[in-house]
Amino acid sequence: MPVYRITVKAPKLTSGQRVEKGMTVDVVTNSMSNPVIADKTAVANAFYRIYGIDIQKIGALSTAYIDCVKIG
Repeated sequence: MPVYRITVKAPKLTSGQRVEKGMTVDVVTNSMSNPVIADKTAVANAFYRIYGIDIQKIGALSTAYIDCVKIG
């Protein structure tokens, strides 16, 4: 199962929640494609678990705000 490192590349503040450049989570998925596109739920759950931020609710769960790199 591939492991992806998801990193915020642009800050965003919406609905009282903020993501900052450099925030990082690791996501393990069954998919071989970019989880930001293919498995958004796993990425959103990882950000909520690590930072307590609902990244999908604030509209930052897109390639405009986050970068994805396969690490394993």
